[in-house]
Amino acid sequence: MVKAFILDFDGLILDTETPWYYAFRDIYKEHGLELGLELWSKNVGTDFEEFHPFIYLEQALQKPIDHEYIKLLSEQKYTSYLGQAAILPGVRELLQSAREKGIQLAVASSSTRDWVHGYLHKLGIFEQFAVIHTAEDVKRVKPDPELYLLALNSLGVEASEAVVFEDSPNGLKAAKAAGIRCVIVPNEVTRDLEFKMHDLRLSSLAEINMEIL
Repeated sequence: MVKAFILDFDGLILDTETPWYYAFRDIYKEHGLELGLELWSKNVGTDFEEFHPFIYLEQALQKPIDHEYIKLLSEQKYTSYLGQAAILPGVRELLQSAREKGIQLAVASSSTRDWVHGYLHKLGIFEQFAVIHTAEDVKRVKPDPELYLLALNSLGVEASEAVVFEDSPNGLKAAKAAGIRCVIVPNEVTRDLEFKMHDLRLSSLAEINMEIL
């Protein structure tokens, strides 16, 4: 019996990932470089340990860059691309269906607390989650399973009683390492990446069938 849904945030509830990719793709292009999705995807759903766009840019150019300027520029471009982005299709319906069935809701995100809490408040869904865990709550973010194991503990449920919703391979790896079933809902940045061992794949949460979970 399903007792809890645990949702990723970036790219699953709100597509913040595509605007960030576009922002850095533009910056790299302005420096005469190409930023492919395969490279960018290394930091999707995790931290910058494997690929840091600032450091990689310096290495590719073989000279120092102004980190503060690049940070400001990337934030300006991100804001422009994000625009008036709305909550992704099917999210509100999933949350409503979960409430009606008495299923607990949680968010487990590799992003910072301020980032996740801020957007959840803006979207008007913060109060719907019994548990929200972010990067500050763990030693290692996804693909390490710590975030999901912590969410299970906070919710008071077993791994077999939960379902995770993810958009990235790093998130999928974390969920499966925690022993939790995982529904994959890729976005524009992640849809061509390789996903292994997922339990269900959807093009949108609007496709969800509660009866098969």
